[in-house]
Amino acid sequence: MEVLHSNIIGAGEPLLILHGFLGMLDNWKTLGKQYGEEGFEVHLIDQRNHGKSFHATTFNYDVMAEDLNRYMEHHNLSSAILLGHSMGGKVAMQFACTHPEKVKKLLVADIAPKYYPPHHQEILSGLKAIKVREISSRQEANDRLTRYITQPGVRQFLLKNLYWAEKGVLDFRFNLEVLSERMEEIGTNIGATDSYEGPTLFLRGDKSDYITDDDTRAIQKHFPRASVETISNAGHWLHAENPKEFLAKSIPFFKE
Repeated sequence: MEVLHSNIIGAGEPLLILHGFLGMLDNWKTLGKQYGEEGFEVHLIDQRNHGKSFHATTFNYDVMAEDLNRYMEHHNLSSAILLGHSMGGKVAMQFACTHPEKVKKLLVADIAPKYYPPHHQEILSGLKAIKVREISSRQEANDRLTRYITQPGVRQFLLKNLYWAEKGVLDFRFNLEVLSERMEEIGTNIGATDSYEGPTLFLRGDKSDYITDDDTRAIQKHFPRASVETISNAGHWLHAENPKEFLAKSIPFFKE
């Protein structure tokens, strides 16, 4: 079985970081370096169908949690701190509930243990419209994506996935076909009776609606030792929009 691709930074307590939908480990490189300087062995991980990890037609939270289990076994990690953002947060939640003995602490960034209706259709339509095999530059890809996505920051985030597959041929690192077909899996919830009783912190952006006050009951049901804190001046990409406050809230939690 294939093992997830990763970039390992620093030495000390293992800290595994999982990116969100259509992301990659590079999204966490800056914060990963800072965690490494704080005494952690940081594992920035590409999840299946993302980044440089393997592509597969099966795509759901159970198999992604088992991908993480296989990764830990491959790297001889008996336990670790987990940090997951958005889709990665759901994977981290599922893993913590399935393998609680392997999780020392859990930090979930801007996602709740609940069902989310599909809401990435416009993004996926825009990515398909690029037709990577027909374009010859990143600028051309950006121009096509602009018709679907007006926010430059979101376009920049998505187009980080473009790479030169061979001379003169651009391609995406993520598996666009499978992610489009399995999009509904992104919104599914963890198991109804799943729970993890270890130390847990949920961080939400004050401009994001992914975690609402009404979600507190569900969070406490699945994660009885959880606390919820808010990052100011930040939306769903809270770690990128306010990294200083994200670090200020996460590092003490990891070390306490």
